[in-house]
Amino acid sequence: MKKLIIASTSTIHGGTYLDYLLPALEVHFKTCNELLFIPYARPGGISHDDYTVNVRAAFAKINKSVKGLHEFADPITAIQNAEGIFTGGGNTFLLVTQLYENKVMEILAETVKKGTPYLGSSAGSNITGISMQTTNDMPIIYPPSFTTLGLIPFNLNPHYLDPDLQSKHMGETRETRIKEFHAFNSTPVLGLREGSWLEVTGETIILKGELSARLFRQNQTPEELAAGSDLSWIK
Repeated sequence: MKKLIIASTSTIHGGTYLDYLLPALEVHFKTCNELLFIPYARPGGISHDDYTVNVRAAFAKINKSVKGLHEFADPITAIQNAEGIFTGGGNTFLLVTQLYENKVMEILAETVKKGTPYLGSSAGSNITGISMQTTNDMPIIYPPSFTTLGLIPFNLNPHYLDPDLQSKHMGETRETRIKEFHAFNSTPVLGLREGSWLEVTGETIILKGELSARLFRQNQTPEELAAGSDLSWIK
């Protein structure tokens, strides 16, 4: 049975890395002593080692040890044997490219579907959907495919921002960009605001946190979904 926490972000304003999620993570990873961290997204170009050090410090607060996937000679076996898995944020194009180049995209999906607890934040959440095509990230590298894990039956737009009516900025809003996606694709897209996350248990998907999420479907008016809603019906 799938067990996922899919977070919009790792850090909310005024907080420190993963702090707002730690109570939920303590429950989510209660059967795990050691977590496998996938550092491929490398925010700001940070090294795999330095990124893993930061994650290790956060999980030490709930008495979990962490090893980076890059530390293993055989990444496929490392994923298959993991007690729990965390994929961090950064650049989704880079993350997806690395998952394909290391031949672990399908293995990761299979492992999580079998019940290994998974946490994703930002880019690590983007990849839980049908494709990575609704990421906010710059295309700094070209992945072999935009297809991702397909652990939930829709796409995500993490860090979703509402239009600022007081701003003089005239560029595209997130809503405009998602509408552009829907000009060519029918996959639903959930705009997940910072501080919100999805808790997936089997086929049940619950919106957690204090904020609503915004659902976009092709040729339909966007819909606000309240915190605590069951989103299992979205297909």
